[in-house]
Amino acid sequence: MQYHNPVLLQESVDALAIKPKGIYVDVTFGGGGHSARILEQMQGGQLYSFDQDTDAERQSERLISDKFTFVKANFRYLKKYLRLYGVRQVDGILADLGVSSHQFNTAERGFSTRFDGPLDMRMDKDSPLTAKDVIMTYEEDQLHRIFGLYGEVKNAKTLAREIVSARNVRDIETIADFKEAIAGCTPKGKENKYLAQVFQALRIEVNDELKALEEMLEQAVELLKPGGRLSVISYHSLEDRLVKNYINKGKFFGEVEKDFFGNEIKPLDSVTRKPIVPSAQELQENNRSRSAKLRVAEKRENPETPIKK
Repeated sequence: MQYHNPVLLQESVDALAIKPKGIYVDVTFGGGGHSARILEQMQGGQLYSFDQDTDAERQSERLISDKFTFVKANFRYLKKYLRLYGVRQVDGILADLGVSSHQFNTAERGFSTRFDGPLDMRMDKDSPLTAKDVIMTYEEDQLHRIFGLYGEVKNAKTLAREIVSARNVRDIETIADFKEAIAGCTPKGKENKYLAQVFQALRIEVNDELKALEEMLEQAVELLKPGGRLSVISYHSLEDRLVKNYINKGKFFGEVEKDFFGNEIKPLDSVTRKPIVPSAQELQENNRSRSAKLRVAEKRENPETPIKK
């Protein structure tokens, strides 16, 4: 089972400032690279790693340690599952929001534009909604919204109309069917970028990714001990904006709340002024890293007490 080299591996784990006997959570286990690196720095304590993917669960069997617990669940249920293990506070949480190379390179998962395969795109194979369901059943205005909002596709309205017209003629079941159905909307010479945006939009919808991210971040703040660290790697502007806003403002939209004296009221402080991005060497060695941004935050000692700027 081939998994990618984790992006920003050392930087994201270093950002946790690991205490050897602390409690840590890797909410996106994937191939286990980040979890393995965290475990190397632990002499006690416990690491809980979440992933909803069955392949990741199999991969987790390679990590044999009494300090490691794998949790097969979406990270939006972070607090619920940690409570089952009697955990109410943690020292650090790491999230790598990218789709793994293994998922991209497995044709039958339907994530990649490079292969033909079923229109699936589910991170959790037991989830009921597939990309085919979205393409075949969503109303034209719903499709327009998804492609415009989640893919930032410029001709989203035309694309939605084209899909509805095509599916009225025959079922769209495979990636090849889909690419053929939207060929008239796909800009010549920019096919790869366009299809990547379209597939991103479908994947986000199928897996409810942005809402799940919001829920995870809100729970992360509740779970972190004062001084605990949050380390998040994102790969596109929609994810990064949510992470950035939540760290800087304590909310996903709108301005940060202030007290009577103009001091900001928010639970986290950003550890780095700008996001950490891959080095030139990593960019050269790992093409997947090109859009990655790492943001790091620390929970305030008392989030209710405003800190003067």
